[in-house]
Amino acid sequence: MFEFANPAVFLTWLVFLPAVVALVIAFLPLRGETIKWISLATTVVVFLMSLSMIFGWGSVKFQTGEEFAGMQNLFAIDWIPSFGIQYLMATDGISFPLIVLTAFLCVLAMGASWPIKKHEKAYCVLYLLLETGMLGVFCALDFFLFYVFWEVMLLPMYFLIGIWGGPRKEYAAIKFFLYTLFGSVLMLIAILMLYFNSDLRQLPADQLVATGVVSPHLEESVRQERVQNILNSDAPQHTFNILAMQYMGQHTDLFTTPNWLGQSLQWWAFVLLGIGFIIKVPSVPIHTWLPDAHVEAPTPISMILAGILLKMGGYGIIRICYPICPQAGFDLAYVVCAVGVVSMVYGAFAAMAQTDFKRLVAYSSVSHMGYVVLGLGVWSAVAGNDFNPEYWEMGMNGAMFQMIAHGISSAGMFFIVGVVYDRVHHRNLNEFGGLFAKMPVYSGLAVGIFFAALGLPGLCGFIGEVLVVLSVWNFSVALAVISAAVVILTAGYILWAVQRVYLGPEYKGPHGEALTPITFREFSIAAPLLAFAIYFGVNPQALLNYMTPSVNKTVVELTEWAKDNPSVTQSQQPATVATPIRPQIES
Repeated sequence: MFEFANPAVFLTWLVFLPAVVALVIAFLPLRGETIKWISLATTVVVFLMSLSMIFGWGSVKFQTGEEFAGMQNLFAIDWIPSFGIQYLMATDGISFPLIVLTAFLCVLAMGASWPIKKHEKAYCVLYLLLETGMLGVFCALDFFLFYVFWEVMLLPMYFLIGIWGGPRKEYAAIKFFLYTLFGSVLMLIAILMLYFNSDLRQLPADQLVATGVVSPHLEESVRQERVQNILNSDAPQHTFNILAMQYMGQHTDLFTTPNWLGQSLQWWAFVLLGIGFIIKVPSVPIHTWLPDAHVEAPTPISMILAGILLKMGGYGIIRICYPICPQAGFDLAYVVCAVGVVSMVYGAFAAMAQTDFKRLVAYSSVSHMGYVVLGLGVWSAVAGNDFNPEYWEMGMNGAMFQMIAHGISSAGMFFIVGVVYDRVHHRNLNEFGGLFAKMPVYSGLAVGIFFAALGLPGLCGFIGEVLVVLSVWNFSVALAVISAAVVILTAGYILWAVQRVYLGPEYKGPHGEALTPITFREFSIAAPLLAFAIYFGVNPQALLNYMTPSVNKTVVELTEWAKDNPSVTQSQQPATVATPIRPQIES
């Protein structure tokens, strides 16, 4: 049972260790900082487990290179066989960087939780349950299991905002809950639509094993028997297996028959899933829960919310929406890209209008995550350019890089705001100023992290944004110009915030005597975030080596689907293309 060389055991402990510790904490008579130390130690162990897959400290390792572009460490265990539900997990270059980011930020956010003094046991239990939910979303490859983890995140976050938040915490928590629940209901409808129209009999025998429908770890005779039982069945064999659905969406017509109002089932599934995911991103116009949730949430929960939860929307789009519903993704490419660009522009203008420091950072997340949606939606591999996938590969890799970069910079910005809020108990930008003189080390870290969010060359925010903007050029010049211009707006609100808070002759607000130098605990949280912002800015290949093979594999598979699809082969968009810029992102 405890053989960690087994991927099933390793990934199970990686995901469920926080929940197990939460259960233990709940029933032990522990109080005060002891609970926080146990929780912090748990997050550190999970982070070390994720690192062990990078450095090969254990038997379960994540491999890089084109030959490892597919799923790694895949295992499948029958969970509810009567409905085709499996306990199915794996990692690839799309999910693994997000798993490591989640584990890393959970350590730092737990360290930022030391000022929490109310109901500490309940806080730590909910926090650890939240970590399990987040890790589970990135590991699960069964739609039912994915949905369970997706919902597991909802309640802990609701209570963490509603109990430990600010003055309007109840309003913010309920708004977060309702928006996310609405998206979850739409997702559930789409999942059931796909499930009842799926049929495993349409898959070749090798795909039944490769996708984990039949566990590859079974004995050969048992495996062959299960494969034949599926293929020779008289009734449709429905499944929640995401990998199997991806194959069906790209190689069969199971999801393409007209369903309602002349649109195919996969078109409606794409729309319903897309709305559910962009609520989490969030994108305009269903973004309004985010500023309220951020402003009222305690600092560590804002770090988790911006650094991890928003990325689940982008992850769902690249993992589920496009591979399962390619025809809808092609038809709605301009809609997806337009949503991304509108979010970028609106978020930037809204951030410029804020006087609340935390609300400014919240709207900056709306703007920055717009790059992610835009990069994922740039379907440029069409007949008009001989199905050249390079620009779309560039866009998707840029979107993935932007998710990691924003996870680092946004978590850092919310922590930076929390440090000064804990001292002066206000966030009014018009009452700050002169913090460089009073808190020089803190201010230096803050400026570095804010410049990473700005997209300054040499810092992590630059790489993803420039890849996305370059990828859009051959898809739509207008969208490319607008997305490039957003950089100016970003610089405007970031530099204005830095000027109002850290520069100037003196601090203008209340509690000026409380502006003491940053503590060691605070420094140990902010410094790693700035260090990684610099490291990934000057050495992006360290991150791209892990994600590029899997991202490119996804794009190539969708391009192959497009070549065989009449509605795409007849498309001449874009009409003219320049000589392709070959992005140097191969691993």
